[in-house]
Amino acid sequence: MADNTAPEKTTRPAISRPVFERSIKIHSEQAIRVIRRSYGRLIRSLYAIDVILRIVGQEQAIDDIEAVVSKMIGDCALQLQQEKARLDKLCADNGIAESPKYTNPTDFKARITSPQIAQFVELIKLLDQLMIAMDTLWLCQILTSKQCSTARYQWQQRLHRLARRIVTIEQRAHQAAYTQGRGEEVRVAREESGLKAEPETCYDAESENPAVNQKFLL
Repeated sequence: MADNTAPEKTTRPAISRPVFERSIKIHSEQAIRVIRRSYGRLIRSLYAIDVILRIVGQEQAIDDIEAVVSKMIGDCALQLQQEKARLDKLCADNGIAESPKYTNPTDFKARITSPQIAQFVELIKLLDQLMIAMDTLWLCQILTSKQCSTARYQWQQRLHRLARRIVTIEQRAHQAAYTQGRGEEVRVAREESGLKAEPETCYDAESENPAVNQKFLL
């Protein structure tokens, strides 16, 4: 008599990973929006990239992609620092020494599970500091409402676009794994790691990066 009992599904043991847990007070609405809309999706993508590339055996690609992502975040951080230095000088030149309080700051609970996540958290902090400097100049009538509104939106969107570019790297890695015939392994590994079986939809035309594309020309 045939045994129709379904084979038991084997579950891999959970991996013990290092993590820093930090609570950071974020003041500006723009930085809070980046946390709400982009941070969670970004950290899932960074984790998924690591899971996928280890499944398909591309250890060198992991280092290469980490370097690309780190540079993308680092370039954005440098731009934020330069703009913050410019606004700080405006404050000093106008004798402004005080900073505003905010009506609804938030305590941001950050889980740092990779150097790239740590970099992005620092980026959010930099954005918050820049917005505080900008709001100070606006309240002191050095910047107009229009100048402030435009700049706030542009800097907020810069971080959203950066997050979307990193999400696109995950999508390409996922597609490349299926092209290699490793799709089922990747699906199982994603689910066991607490990720969705397929990447969450997110596309940005500005995410095209030749250095990243080359890594997935398998």
